[in-house]
Amino acid sequence: MEVERADTSSSSTTGLKRLQEEQPDSSASPKRFKMEEEEQMQTDAAPVGGNDRTKDGGGAAKPKGGKQRAPNQKKDQTYWRKGTHPEGSESRNSEEPKAPRLPKRHCALLIGFCGSGFNGMQIQPDPKLRTIEGVLFDTLVKVGAVSQDNADNSGKVKLGRAARTDAGVHAAGNVVSMMLITAIPNLVARMNEELPPEIRLWNILRVQKSFDARSTCDSRKYTYFFPSYLMIPSKPGSSLHQTLQQNGTEQAPHPFWTDSKAETTVKDDLRRKRVYRMPPELVERLRVAAKKFEKSHNFHNFTVRRDFRDRSCMRHILSVQVADPVVYGDTEWVSVLFHGQSFMLHQIRKMMSALVLASRTGSPPQIIEELYGPRMVFMPKMPALGLLLEYPIFDTYTKKIAIANAKYQPADPEYRPSIDFEVHREAIDQFKRDYIYSRMRGIEDAEGVFDAWIRSVDAYAGNDLLYLNSKGVIPSAAVIKKGERRANPFKERKRFDATTFADRSADDKIDISEEEAEEEGEEMSLDKAQLDEMDG
Repeated sequence: MEVERADTSSSSTTGLKRLQEEQPDSSASPKRFKMEEEEQMQTDAAPVGGNDRTKDGGGAAKPKGGKQRAPNQKKDQTYWRKGTHPEGSESRNSEEPKAPRLPKRHCALLIGFCGSGFNGMQIQPDPKLRTIEGVLFDTLVKVGAVSQDNADNSGKVKLGRAARTDAGVHAAGNVVSMMLITAIPNLVARMNEELPPEIRLWNILRVQKSFDARSTCDSRKYTYFFPSYLMIPSKPGSSLHQTLQQNGTEQAPHPFWTDSKAETTVKDDLRRKRVYRMPPELVERLRVAAKKFEKSHNFHNFTVRRDFRDRSCMRHILSVQVADPVVYGDTEWVSVLFHGQSFMLHQIRKMMSALVLASRTGSPPQIIEELYGPRMVFMPKMPALGLLLEYPIFDTYTKKIAIANAKYQPADPEYRPSIDFEVHREAIDQFKRDYIYSRMRGIEDAEGVFDAWIRSVDAYAGNDLLYLNSKGVIPSAAVIKKGERRANPFKERKRFDATTFADRSADDKIDISEEEAEEEGEEMSLDKAQLDEMDG
Protein backbone atom coordinates (compact mmCIF):
# COMPACT_ATOMS: atom_id res chain seq x y z
CA MET A 1 0.00 0.00 0.00
CA GLU A 2 1.44 3.36 -1.00
CA VAL A 3 1.76 5.70 1.94
CA GLU A 4 0.23 9.06 1.10
CA ARG A 5 2.21 12.19 1.83
CA ALA A 6 0.80 15.07 3.79
CA ASP A 7 -1.26 17.61 1.86
CA THR A 8 0.96 20.69 1.71
CA SER A 9 -2.07 22.89 1.25
CA SER A 10 -3.71 21.88 4.52
CA SER A 11 -3.80 24.11 7.55
CA SER A 12 -2.18 21.39 9.64
CA THR A 13 0.84 21.31 7.33
CA THR A 14 1.15 25.09 7.57
CA GLY A 15 1.19 24.70 11.33
CA LEU A 16 3.86 22.04 11.08
CA LYS A 17 5.98 24.18 8.79
CA ARG A 18 5.81 27.06 11.24
CA LEU A 19 6.85 24.72 14.06
CA GLN A 20 9.71 23.36 11.98
CA GLU A 21 11.00 26.86 11.27
CA GLU A 22 11.03 27.54 15.00
CA GLN A 23 13.19 24.51 15.80
CA PRO A 24 16.74 25.36 16.96
CA ASP A 25 19.48 24.82 14.43
CA SER A 26 22.49 22.59 15.05
CA SER A 27 24.56 25.51 16.24
CA ALA A 28 22.13 26.45 18.99
CA SER A 29 23.37 26.03 22.50
CA PRO A 30 22.08 23.11 24.61
CA LYS A 31 20.64 25.60 27.08
CA ARG A 32 18.64 27.36 24.36
CA PHE A 33 17.37 24.04 23.02
CA LYS A 34 16.28 22.94 26.50
CA MET A 35 14.39 26.20 27.04
CA GLU A 36 12.59 25.86 23.71
CA GLU A 37 11.76 22.23 24.42
CA GLU A 38 10.23 23.23 27.74
CA GLU A 39 8.18 25.87 25.94
CA GLN A 40 6.97 23.20 23.51
CA MET A 41 6.05 20.97 26.47
CA GLN A 42 3.85 23.73 27.84
CA THR A 43 1.81 23.72 24.62
CA ASP A 44 1.06 20.03 25.26
CA ALA A 45 -0.77 20.82 28.48
CA ALA A 46 -4.01 21.21 26.52
CA PRO A 47 -5.89 18.14 25.23
CA VAL A 48 -3.99 16.60 22.33
CA GLY A 49 -7.08 16.32 20.15
CA GLY A 50 -8.22 19.84 20.91
CA ASN A 51 -11.89 18.87 21.03
CA ASP A 52 -12.36 16.75 24.15
CA ARG A 53 -15.13 17.58 26.58
CA THR A 54 -12.86 17.04 29.56
CA LYS A 55 -9.56 18.66 30.39
CA ASP A 56 -7.60 15.78 28.95
CA GLY A 57 -4.04 16.59 28.10
CA GLY A 58 -0.74 17.24 29.64
CA GLY A 59 2.79 16.43 28.69
CA ALA A 60 5.94 14.99 30.05
CA ALA A 61 9.58 15.61 29.49
CA LYS A 62 11.04 13.89 26.46
CA PRO A 63 12.68 10.60 27.55
CA LYS A 64 16.39 10.92 28.09
CA GLY A 65 18.95 8.66 26.58
CA GLY A 66 18.72 6.55 23.48
CA LYS A 67 15.86 4.91 21.70
CA GLN A 68 13.29 3.48 24.11
CA ARG A 69 11.81 0.04 23.53
CA ALA A 70 8.11 -0.52 24.08
CA PRO A 71 7.05 -3.24 26.54
CA ASN A 72 6.39 -6.60 24.92
CA GLN A 73 7.40 -5.22 21.52
CA LYS A 74 8.36 -8.23 19.40
CA LYS A 75 10.38 -7.94 16.25
CA ASP A 76 7.86 -9.93 14.26
CA GLN A 77 5.07 -7.54 15.24
CA THR A 78 6.44 -4.63 13.19
CA TYR A 79 6.34 -4.51 9.45
CA TRP A 80 8.14 -2.64 6.72
CA ARG A 81 5.57 -1.37 4.28
CA LYS A 82 6.11 -2.87 0.82
CA GLY A 83 8.01 -0.55 -1.49
CA THR A 84 9.34 1.62 1.33
CA HIS A 85 11.92 -0.62 3.00
CA PRO A 86 15.38 1.01 2.59
CA GLU A 87 17.19 -1.41 0.28
CA GLY A 88 20.35 0.68 0.21
CA SER A 89 21.92 3.72 1.73
CA GLU A 90 20.92 6.14 -1.02
CA SER A 91 18.30 7.93 1.04
CA ARG A 92 20.48 8.04 4.14
CA ASN A 93 23.48 9.40 2.24
CA SER A 94 21.44 11.90 0.27
CA GLU A 95 22.71 15.45 0.39
CA GLU A 96 19.15 16.74 0.66
CA PRO A 97 18.66 18.36 4.06
CA LYS A 98 16.37 16.47 6.40
CA ALA A 99 13.36 18.15 7.90
CA PRO A 100 13.86 19.05 11.56
CA ARG A 101 12.62 16.36 13.90
CA LEU A 102 9.47 17.30 15.76
CA PRO A 103 8.98 15.94 19.29
CA LYS A 104 6.96 12.75 19.63
CA ARG A 105 4.81 11.95 22.66
CA HIS A 106 3.56 8.69 24.14
CA CYS A 107 -0.13 8.61 23.26
CA ALA A 108 -3.23 6.43 23.42
CA LEU A 109 -5.65 6.65 20.51
CA LEU A 110 -9.26 5.80 21.37
CA ILE A 111 -10.92 4.47 18.23
CA GLY A 112 -14.07 2.71 17.03
CA PHE A 113 -14.73 0.93 13.74
CA CYS A 114 -17.06 -1.17 11.64
CA GLY A 115 -14.94 -4.17 10.66
CA SER A 116 -16.84 -5.13 7.51
CA GLY A 117 -14.51 -5.01 4.52
CA PHE A 118 -11.34 -5.01 6.64
CA ASN A 119 -8.86 -7.86 7.15
CA GLY A 120 -8.87 -7.47 10.90
CA MET A 121 -7.42 -4.92 13.30
CA GLN A 122 -3.67 -5.58 13.15
CA ILE A 123 -1.48 -4.05 10.44
CA GLN A 124 -0.07 -6.65 8.03
CA PRO A 125 3.12 -6.77 5.94
CA ASP A 126 1.10 -7.29 2.76
CA PRO A 127 -0.11 -3.81 1.69
CA LYS A 128 -2.96 -5.41 -0.27
CA LEU A 129 -4.59 -6.47 3.00
CA ARG A 130 -6.74 -3.57 4.18
CA THR A 131 -6.65 -3.44 7.98
CA ILE A 132 -7.89 -0.97 10.58
CA GLU A 133 -4.37 -0.18 11.79
CA GLY A 134 -3.07 0.12 8.24
CA VAL A 135 -5.65 2.77 7.34
CA LEU A 136 -5.15 4.52 10.69
CA PHE A 137 -1.36 4.57 10.31
CA ASP A 138 -1.45 5.88 6.73
CA THR A 139 -3.81 8.65 7.81
CA LEU A 140 -1.51 9.62 10.68
CA VAL A 141 1.30 9.91 8.15
CA LYS A 142 -0.87 11.99 5.84
CA VAL A 143 -1.74 14.58 8.50
CA GLY A 144 1.84 14.72 9.79
CA ALA A 145 1.37 12.97 13.15
CA VAL A 146 3.86 10.33 11.97
CA SER A 147 6.91 11.65 10.13
CA GLN A 148 7.95 10.51 6.66
CA ASP A 149 11.07 9.00 8.25
CA ASN A 150 8.83 6.64 10.22
CA ALA A 151 6.20 6.09 7.52
CA ASP A 152 7.73 2.81 6.31
CA ASN A 153 7.52 0.90 9.60
CA SER A 154 4.88 1.10 12.33
CA GLY A 155 7.39 -0.41 14.75
CA LYS A 156 9.39 2.81 14.71
CA VAL A 157 6.56 4.54 16.57
CA LYS A 158 5.92 1.50 18.81
CA LEU A 159 2.40 0.85 17.57
CA GLY A 160 0.36 -1.61 19.65
CA ARG A 161 -3.27 -2.37 20.37
CA ALA A 162 -5.34 -3.37 23.42
CA ALA A 163 -7.42 -5.97 21.58
CA ARG A 164 -6.82 -7.67 18.26
CA THR A 165 -10.02 -8.31 16.31
CA ASP A 166 -10.45 -10.81 13.47
CA ALA A 167 -11.48 -9.91 9.94
CA GLY A 168 -14.93 -8.36 9.86
CA VAL A 169 -15.31 -7.99 13.63
CA HIS A 170 -16.50 -4.58 14.84
CA ALA A 171 -15.32 -2.44 17.76
CA ALA A 172 -17.17 0.41 19.44
CA GLY A 173 -13.99 1.12 21.37
CA ASN A 174 -10.37 0.01 21.16
CA VAL A 175 -7.05 1.57 22.15
CA VAL A 176 -3.91 1.94 20.04
CA SER A 177 -0.70 3.07 21.74
CA MET A 178 2.13 4.73 19.84
CA MET A 179 4.51 7.71 19.64
CA LEU A 180 2.93 10.68 17.89
CA ILE A 181 3.77 14.20 16.79
CA THR A 182 1.00 15.97 18.68
CA ALA A 183 1.68 19.62 17.83
CA ILE A 184 -0.95 19.64 15.09
CA PRO A 185 -3.97 21.93 15.44
CA ASN A 186 -7.27 20.07 15.93
CA LEU A 187 -5.60 16.71 15.37
CA VAL A 188 -8.65 14.57 16.21
CA ALA A 189 -10.93 16.56 13.91
CA ARG A 190 -8.30 16.52 11.15
CA MET A 191 -7.96 12.74 11.43
CA ASN A 192 -11.71 12.15 11.30
CA GLU A 193 -11.90 14.26 8.15
CA GLU A 194 -9.36 11.99 6.45
CA LEU A 195 -10.46 8.61 7.86
CA PRO A 196 -13.25 6.63 6.18
CA PRO A 197 -16.56 6.97 8.06
CA GLU A 198 -16.30 3.33 9.19
CA ILE A 199 -13.33 4.30 11.41
CA ARG A 200 -13.70 6.98 14.08
CA LEU A 201 -11.08 8.51 16.34
CA TRP A 202 -12.72 9.38 19.66
CA ASN A 203 -9.70 11.01 21.28
CA ILE A 204 -5.92 11.13 21.60
CA LEU A 205 -4.57 11.14 25.16
CA ARG A 206 -1.07 11.59 26.55
CA VAL A 207 -0.02 8.52 28.55
CA GLN A 208 2.90 7.53 30.74
CA LYS A 209 6.05 6.27 29.06
CA SER A 210 5.49 2.75 30.39
CA PHE A 211 2.01 2.51 28.85
CA ASP A 212 1.48 -0.33 26.39
CA ALA A 213 -2.07 -0.82 25.11
CA ARG A 214 -1.98 -4.59 25.35
CA SER A 215 -0.01 -5.27 28.53
CA THR A 216 -1.51 -2.34 30.47
CA CYS A 217 -5.08 -3.40 29.67
CA ASP A 218 -6.82 -5.17 32.57
CA SER A 219 -9.87 -6.58 30.78
CA ARG A 220 -12.08 -6.38 27.71
CA LYS A 221 -15.83 -6.32 27.11
CA TYR A 222 -17.44 -7.97 24.09
CA THR A 223 -21.10 -8.31 23.11
CA TYR A 224 -22.48 -11.08 20.94
CA PHE A 225 -25.85 -10.59 19.20
CA PHE A 226 -28.00 -13.36 17.72
CA PRO A 227 -31.62 -13.81 16.57
CA SER A 228 -33.71 -15.58 19.20
CA TYR A 229 -34.98 -18.08 16.61
CA LEU A 230 -31.72 -19.99 17.06
CA MET A 231 -33.26 -21.33 20.26
CA ILE A 232 -35.98 -23.23 18.35
CA PRO A 233 -35.17 -26.97 18.66
CA SER A 234 -33.91 -28.83 15.59
CA LYS A 235 -36.45 -29.65 12.92
CA PRO A 236 -38.02 -33.13 13.19
CA GLY A 237 -36.35 -35.43 10.71
CA SER A 238 -33.09 -33.47 10.65
CA SER A 239 -29.85 -35.34 11.32
CA LEU A 240 -29.26 -33.67 14.70
CA HIS A 241 -32.84 -34.39 15.81
CA GLN A 242 -32.39 -38.07 14.95
CA THR A 243 -29.02 -38.20 16.74
CA LEU A 244 -30.52 -36.71 19.89
CA GLN A 245 -33.34 -39.27 19.86
CA GLN A 246 -30.95 -42.18 19.30
CA ASN A 247 -28.89 -41.08 22.30
CA GLY A 248 -31.80 -40.87 24.71
CA THR A 249 -32.60 -37.16 24.49
CA GLU A 250 -36.35 -37.26 24.03
CA GLN A 251 -37.72 -33.95 22.84
CA ALA A 252 -41.43 -33.46 22.37
CA PRO A 253 -42.19 -31.87 19.00
CA HIS A 254 -41.90 -28.10 19.37
CA PRO A 255 -45.04 -26.08 18.56
CA PHE A 256 -43.08 -24.16 15.95
CA TRP A 257 -42.77 -27.34 13.89
CA THR A 258 -46.11 -28.95 14.71
CA ASP A 259 -47.99 -25.83 13.66
CA SER A 260 -46.37 -25.76 10.22
CA LYS A 261 -47.34 -27.53 7.03
CA ALA A 262 -45.99 -31.01 6.41
CA GLU A 263 -43.69 -29.78 3.65
CA THR A 264 -42.06 -26.36 3.91
CA THR A 265 -39.16 -24.69 2.14
CA VAL A 266 -36.16 -23.06 3.81
CA LYS A 267 -37.57 -19.68 2.84
CA ASP A 268 -40.93 -20.55 4.40
CA ASP A 269 -39.27 -21.67 7.62
CA LEU A 270 -37.13 -18.54 7.87
CA ARG A 271 -40.12 -16.28 7.33
CA ARG A 272 -41.84 -17.94 10.29
CA LYS A 273 -38.68 -17.95 12.40
CA ARG A 274 -38.42 -14.19 12.19
CA VAL A 275 -41.69 -13.74 14.06
CA TYR A 276 -40.70 -16.24 16.77
CA ARG A 277 -40.47 -14.79 20.29
CA MET A 278 -38.43 -16.51 22.98
CA PRO A 279 -40.38 -17.31 26.18
CA PRO A 280 -39.04 -16.03 29.55
CA GLU A 281 -38.21 -19.54 30.79
CA LEU A 282 -35.86 -20.05 27.85
CA VAL A 283 -34.14 -16.72 28.55
CA GLU A 284 -33.63 -17.89 32.12
CA ARG A 285 -32.17 -21.18 30.87
CA LEU A 286 -29.61 -19.20 28.89
CA ARG A 287 -28.71 -17.12 31.95
CA VAL A 288 -28.20 -20.17 34.16
CA ALA A 289 -25.93 -21.78 31.57
CA ALA A 290 -24.01 -18.52 30.98
CA LYS A 291 -23.04 -18.37 34.67
CA LYS A 292 -21.01 -21.55 34.13
CA PHE A 293 -18.51 -19.48 32.12
CA GLU A 294 -17.70 -17.13 34.99
CA LYS A 295 -14.52 -17.35 37.12
CA SER A 296 -11.30 -19.12 36.04
CA HIS A 297 -11.46 -22.16 33.80
CA ASN A 298 -9.44 -24.07 31.22
CA PHE A 299 -10.94 -22.99 27.89
CA HIS A 300 -8.87 -25.29 25.66
CA ASN A 301 -12.07 -26.57 23.98
CA PHE A 302 -13.10 -23.01 23.10
CA THR A 303 -10.20 -22.09 20.83
CA VAL A 304 -7.92 -23.80 18.28
CA ARG A 305 -4.63 -25.70 18.55
CA ARG A 306 -4.50 -25.52 22.33
CA ASP A 307 -3.80 -28.50 24.54
CA PHE A 308 -5.37 -29.01 27.97
CA ARG A 309 -1.88 -28.85 29.49
CA ASP A 310 -1.23 -25.44 27.95
CA ARG A 311 -1.38 -23.06 30.91
CA SER A 312 -2.34 -20.16 28.64
CA CYS A 313 -5.78 -21.79 28.25
CA MET A 314 -6.63 -20.72 31.81
CA ARG A 315 -8.73 -17.59 31.44
CA HIS A 316 -10.70 -15.55 33.96
CA ILE A 317 -14.20 -14.41 33.01
CA LEU A 318 -15.54 -11.71 35.31
CA SER A 319 -19.16 -11.82 34.14
CA VAL A 320 -21.50 -13.03 31.39
CA GLN A 321 -24.84 -11.21 31.17
CA VAL A 322 -27.77 -12.25 28.97
CA ALA A 323 -30.05 -9.29 28.22
CA ASP A 324 -33.79 -9.43 27.64
CA PRO A 325 -34.70 -9.99 23.98
CA VAL A 326 -35.44 -6.90 21.88
CA VAL A 327 -37.36 -6.77 18.59
CA TYR A 328 -35.87 -4.87 15.63
CA GLY A 329 -37.97 -4.96 12.49
CA ASP A 330 -39.48 -8.44 12.33
CA THR A 331 -36.68 -10.22 14.19
CA GLU A 332 -36.14 -10.62 17.92
CA TRP A 333 -32.50 -10.29 19.00
CA VAL A 334 -30.65 -11.41 22.14
CA SER A 335 -27.37 -9.88 23.33
CA VAL A 336 -24.80 -11.51 25.62
CA LEU A 337 -22.16 -9.30 27.27
CA PHE A 338 -18.81 -10.96 28.07
CA HIS A 339 -16.37 -9.28 30.47
CA GLY A 340 -13.05 -11.11 30.73
CA GLN A 341 -9.39 -10.39 31.32
CA SER A 342 -8.52 -11.63 27.83
CA PHE A 343 -9.85 -13.99 25.19
CA MET A 344 -8.18 -16.49 22.89
CA LEU A 345 -8.75 -16.85 19.16
CA HIS A 346 -12.46 -17.60 18.45
CA GLN A 347 -13.11 -18.11 22.18
CA ILE A 348 -16.28 -16.01 22.41
CA ARG A 349 -17.78 -17.44 19.22
CA LYS A 350 -17.23 -20.97 20.54
CA MET A 351 -18.56 -20.07 24.00
CA MET A 352 -21.69 -18.71 22.34
CA SER A 353 -22.04 -21.90 20.31
CA ALA A 354 -21.89 -24.03 23.46
CA LEU A 355 -24.39 -21.75 25.19
CA VAL A 356 -26.93 -21.78 22.35
CA LEU A 357 -26.59 -25.44 21.34
CA ALA A 358 -26.77 -26.77 24.90
CA SER A 359 -29.82 -24.63 25.70
CA ARG A 360 -31.78 -25.39 22.52
CA THR A 361 -31.21 -29.17 22.80
CA GLY A 362 -32.17 -29.38 26.47
CA SER A 363 -28.65 -30.40 27.53
CA PRO A 364 -28.05 -29.57 31.21
CA PRO A 365 -25.77 -26.58 31.98
CA GLN A 366 -23.21 -28.91 33.57
CA ILE A 367 -22.03 -29.89 30.08
CA ILE A 368 -20.21 -26.56 29.97
CA GLU A 369 -18.26 -27.56 33.08
CA GLU A 370 -17.42 -30.89 31.45
CA LEU A 371 -15.85 -29.01 28.54
CA TYR A 372 -13.19 -27.58 30.89
CA GLY A 373 -11.83 -31.09 31.47
CA PRO A 374 -8.92 -32.79 29.66
CA ARG A 375 -10.99 -34.47 26.94
CA MET A 376 -10.88 -32.64 23.63
CA VAL A 377 -14.04 -32.16 21.60
CA PHE A 378 -15.04 -30.14 18.56
CA MET A 379 -16.99 -26.93 19.15
CA PRO A 380 -18.40 -25.05 16.12
CA LYS A 381 -17.97 -21.29 15.88
CA MET A 382 -21.01 -19.03 15.83
CA PRO A 383 -21.04 -16.58 12.87
CA ALA A 384 -18.60 -13.67 13.12
CA LEU A 385 -21.43 -11.32 12.19
CA GLY A 386 -22.73 -11.08 15.77
CA LEU A 387 -19.47 -10.17 17.54
CA LEU A 388 -18.67 -6.65 18.79
CA LEU A 389 -15.75 -5.43 20.92
CA GLU A 390 -17.31 -2.89 23.28
CA TYR A 391 -14.11 -1.46 24.81
CA PRO A 392 -10.97 -2.35 26.78
CA ILE A 393 -10.62 -1.39 30.45
CA PHE A 394 -7.56 0.10 32.18
CA ASP A 395 -8.50 0.20 35.88
CA THR A 396 -4.98 -0.42 37.22
CA TYR A 397 -3.52 2.32 35.03
CA THR A 398 -6.31 4.70 36.08
CA LYS A 399 -5.49 4.15 39.76
CA LYS A 400 -1.79 4.59 39.06
CA ILE A 401 -2.14 7.93 37.30
CA ALA A 402 -4.65 9.14 39.89
CA ILE A 403 -1.89 8.91 42.48
CA ALA A 404 0.62 10.60 40.15
CA ASN A 405 -1.88 13.34 39.22
CA ALA A 406 -2.57 14.28 42.84
CA LYS A 407 0.18 16.90 42.79
CA TYR A 408 -0.72 18.35 39.38
CA GLN A 409 -3.48 20.35 37.77
CA PRO A 410 -5.08 19.20 34.49
CA ALA A 411 -3.25 22.00 32.66
CA ASP A 412 0.17 20.87 33.91
CA PRO A 413 2.47 19.13 31.39
CA GLU A 414 2.94 16.15 33.72
CA TYR A 415 -0.80 15.51 34.13
CA ARG A 416 -2.12 12.32 32.49
CA PRO A 417 -5.87 11.88 31.81
CA SER A 418 -7.59 8.55 32.40
CA ILE A 419 -8.68 6.37 29.48
CA ASP A 420 -12.43 6.75 29.62
CA PHE A 421 -14.77 5.82 26.77
CA GLU A 422 -17.83 6.99 28.71
CA VAL A 423 -16.87 10.61 28.00
CA HIS A 424 -17.69 9.84 24.37
CA ARG A 425 -20.72 7.63 25.06
CA GLU A 426 -23.20 9.68 23.02
CA ALA A 427 -21.01 9.67 19.91
CA ILE A 428 -20.12 5.98 20.35
CA ASP A 429 -23.74 4.91 20.69
CA GLN A 430 -24.68 6.90 17.59
CA PHE A 431 -21.83 5.26 15.67
CA LYS A 432 -23.01 1.81 16.76
CA ARG A 433 -26.53 2.54 15.56
CA ASP A 434 -25.39 3.96 12.21
CA TYR A 435 -22.50 1.67 11.27
CA ILE A 436 -22.65 -1.52 13.34
CA TYR A 437 -26.16 -2.47 14.43
CA SER A 438 -27.80 -1.36 11.19
CA ARG A 439 -25.34 -3.34 9.06
CA MET A 440 -25.48 -6.39 11.30
CA ARG A 441 -29.28 -6.53 11.15
CA GLY A 442 -29.40 -5.59 7.49
CA ILE A 443 -27.08 -8.44 6.52
CA GLU A 444 -29.08 -10.92 8.58
CA ASP A 445 -32.33 -9.70 7.01
CA ALA A 446 -30.90 -10.02 3.50
CA GLU A 447 -28.84 -13.18 3.92
CA GLY A 448 -30.27 -15.24 6.77
CA VAL A 449 -26.72 -15.88 8.02
CA PHE A 450 -27.73 -17.25 11.41
CA ASP A 451 -30.42 -19.45 9.89
CA ALA A 452 -27.89 -20.92 7.46
CA TRP A 453 -25.52 -21.59 10.36
CA ILE A 454 -28.08 -23.38 12.54
CA ARG A 455 -29.24 -25.43 9.54
CA SER A 456 -25.62 -26.52 9.00
CA VAL A 457 -25.55 -27.72 12.62
CA ASP A 458 -28.89 -29.53 12.34
CA ALA A 459 -27.75 -31.23 9.12
CA TYR A 460 -24.71 -32.83 10.80
CA ALA A 461 -24.97 -36.60 11.37
CA GLY A 462 -21.57 -37.51 12.89
CA ASN A 463 -20.23 -38.01 16.41
CA ASP A 464 -18.66 -34.60 17.02
CA LEU A 465 -21.76 -33.14 18.73
CA LEU A 466 -22.70 -36.15 20.86
CA TYR A 467 -21.94 -34.14 24.00
CA LEU A 468 -25.31 -32.48 23.37
CA ASN A 469 -27.43 -34.89 25.41
CA SER A 470 -29.76 -35.02 28.40
CA LYS A 471 -27.11 -36.53 30.71
CA GLY A 472 -24.64 -33.63 30.51
CA VAL A 473 -21.64 -35.88 29.87
CA ILE A 474 -19.10 -36.21 27.07
CA PRO A 475 -19.34 -39.71 25.56
CA SER A 476 -16.12 -41.32 24.38
CA ALA A 477 -17.37 -41.29 20.78
CA ALA A 478 -17.27 -37.47 20.80
CA VAL A 479 -13.69 -37.24 22.11
CA ILE A 480 -11.00 -36.22 19.63
CA LYS A 481 -7.89 -38.37 19.98
CA LYS A 482 -4.58 -37.09 18.69
CA GLY A 483 -3.29 -38.96 15.69
CA GLU A 484 -6.67 -40.55 14.95
CA ARG A 485 -8.75 -39.43 12.01
CA ARG A 486 -12.38 -38.74 12.85
CA ALA A 487 -15.13 -40.37 10.84
CA ASN A 488 -17.41 -37.77 9.30
CA PRO A 489 -16.02 -34.74 11.17
CA PHE A 490 -18.06 -31.55 11.41
CA LYS A 491 -16.90 -29.18 8.68
CA GLU A 492 -16.98 -25.45 9.24
CA ARG A 493 -17.82 -23.08 6.39
CA LYS A 494 -15.75 -20.00 5.68
CA ARG A 495 -18.91 -18.08 4.83
CA PHE A 496 -19.72 -17.79 8.52
CA ASP A 497 -16.43 -15.98 9.17
CA ALA A 498 -17.56 -13.15 6.88
CA THR A 499 -19.47 -10.03 7.91
CA THR A 500 -20.08 -8.64 4.44
CA PHE A 501 -21.86 -10.28 1.50
CA ALA A 502 -21.60 -7.59 -1.14
CA ASP A 503 -21.34 -10.15 -3.92
CA ARG A 504 -24.85 -11.49 -3.29
CA SER A 505 -28.28 -10.10 -4.06
CA ALA A 506 -30.92 -9.64 -1.36
CA ASP A 507 -32.86 -12.66 -2.65
CA ASP A 508 -29.82 -14.92 -2.88
CA LYS A 509 -29.79 -16.51 0.58
CA ILE A 510 -26.87 -18.64 1.73
CA ASP A 511 -27.28 -22.24 0.64
CA ILE A 512 -25.25 -24.44 2.97
CA SER A 513 -25.14 -27.20 0.36
CA GLU A 514 -23.24 -24.99 -2.08
CA GLU A 515 -20.59 -23.79 0.34
CA GLU A 516 -17.17 -25.36 0.30
CA ALA A 517 -16.65 -26.73 3.79
CA GLU A 518 -13.36 -27.21 5.57
CA GLU A 519 -12.60 -29.45 8.52
CA GLU A 520 -9.98 -27.14 9.93
CA GLY A 521 -9.53 -23.42 9.36
CA GLU A 522 -6.40 -21.64 8.22
CA GLU A 523 -5.56 -20.99 11.88
CA MET A 524 -4.59 -24.67 12.25
CA SER A 525 -1.25 -23.78 10.65
CA LEU A 526 -0.48 -21.10 13.25
CA ASP A 527 2.19 -21.73 15.87
CA LYS A 528 1.83 -20.97 19.58
CA ALA A 529 3.51 -17.56 19.36
CA GLN A 530 1.11 -16.50 16.62
CA LEU A 531 -1.88 -17.76 18.60
CA ASP A 532 -0.68 -15.84 21.67
CA GLU A 533 -0.47 -12.70 19.54
CA MET A 534 -4.12 -13.18 18.56
CA ASP A 535 -5.34 -12.91 22.15
CA GLY A 536 -7.49 -9.90 22.86
